[in-house]
Amino acid sequence: MTSPHAPGRPASTDDYVAVQRLINRYADAVVHRNGVQWASCWADDAVWDLGGGRLVEGKEAIVKLWYAAMGGMASVVQQVYNGDVWYEDGATDRAVGRWAIGERFRTVNNDRAILLAHYDDGYRKVNGEWLFTRRFLQPHYRGPADLSADFSNDRAGLEARGVAPDV
Repeated sequence: MTSPHAPGRPASTDDYVAVQRLINRYADAVVHRNGVQWASCWADDAVWDLGGGRLVEGKEAIVKLWYAAMGGMASVVQQVYNGDVWYEDGATDRAVGRWAIGERFRTVNNDRAILLAHYDDGYRKVNGEWLFTRRFLQPHYRGPADLSADFSNDRAGLEARGVAPDV
């Protein structure tokens, strides 16, 4: 798979908008705790990588994990900030992308925090519809809303993930 760190040819406007709608449908399903809608975003052979060794393969296992995770949330709002999409290896039915997200949440234990992150994604067009084949969560901050916890996207943190910052 082509890496979003070295993007290929940008997706057409139509495909970009279709993937953007997929991203927004995913976030809307999180906000509204709609597992059926959320599951509709994934290809059967997808991989969801939440980092820290939490890699889940296959739509059935991915959906099972999502229901378990959402069971620990009293409420969550996921927002999509920006992103882009590139065709993979000259194809028009496979693509990669990167989307910045934020979450504000309260757990069932009444803990409150925010997550600032991005997803590195893989997509495949199945029966004319773009679906996730891979989502790899790259957290940049998780902690109190006052931003008093450490960020993980400083130079050392990025280099540890194999990203070569030039600033």
